[in-house]
Amino acid sequence: MTADGYLPLDAIERAIKPIDPHFARSRLLCLENTWRGRALPLDYLRDARALCNRHGLAFHLDGARLYNAAVACGVPARAIAAHFDSVSVCFSKGLGAPVGSVLVGTSAVIDIARRWRKVTGGGWRQAGILAAACLHALDHHVERLADDHARAARLGDALRNHPVIRLAGQHTNMVFIEVPADRLGAFRTHVDAAGLRLSIGYLPSIRMVTHLGIDDAGLDRAIAALKAFEG
Repeated sequence: MTADGYLPLDAIERAIKPIDPHFARSRLLCLENTWRGRALPLDYLRDARALCNRHGLAFHLDGARLYNAAVACGVPARAIAAHFDSVSVCFSKGLGAPVGSVLVGTSAVIDIARRWRKVTGGGWRQAGILAAACLHALDHHVERLADDHARAARLGDALRNHPVIRLAGQHTNMVFIEVPADRLGAFRTHVDAAGLRLSIGYLPSIRMVTHLGIDDAGLDRAIAALKAFEG
């Protein structure tokens, strides 16, 4: 992994198995965009596509936050998806739909996916109800992702010089903080008392994500609660 969070393409190329009966065949490269909030550069995707072409690999995008990446890069989502053979897209994260994901690909890819969905018990006759919510999200919630990115940047800036909480990273709509392990218990008690709900486990790293349900007033309350923590 590079310092910017990308898989080095030369390392991927070295990991591809030779055509030999003693090895499993390398068949697929899968990338996630965004990854930890980072939008993968378009030239990186272009070079990864060329790598797949050289080695006969299929190329899949885990695009759970594809539209965040598109907004961050200032391009249509199709400019990112065009590099891939198949793309999965989630509508229930930043786009704000209640539930729903889709797989996009060639007819041959989708036929295989439909078969495996049926084999594993998937399928829902009333899928149109969810489709309506997803279409609403595509029509109304893509451009506003820039608001989430701006709020995440404001949250990151507010915590940049905190005496206890360390800002570990901020990209698009994600903010990563670290709290010393010996203070996690006090931190959990503090945010609970402030009415701020965070998923705090036993590791010092905590992820915070801005989305459709976080407005400026909510962000202000979160910032005030975090700033007030003294450990």
